[in-house]
Amino acid sequence: MTIAGIGGFILVFIESYVVLLLKNYQTIDFGGIGPFISVWAMNFFLLFTIFTHLKLWFEERERTKEEAVQGK
Repeated sequence: MTIAGIGGFILVFIESYVVLLLKNYQTIDFGGIGPFISVWAMNFFLLFTIFTHLKLWFEERERTKEEAVQGK
């Protein structure tokens, strides 16, 4: 959860930088703290789901390897 929280915060700035470059803007106004938190929350949950699925995939892979070794 910590990595997803920090990563979500970093993604907000990466996304903002991409918008700055693509639209030739000088600054970005999020319109207050509410919209900024909303963007951060979306990024947080995106990373959280990715990390959760990676963890489950890794655990399943390890269990499959153990079962293959025991089956020999």
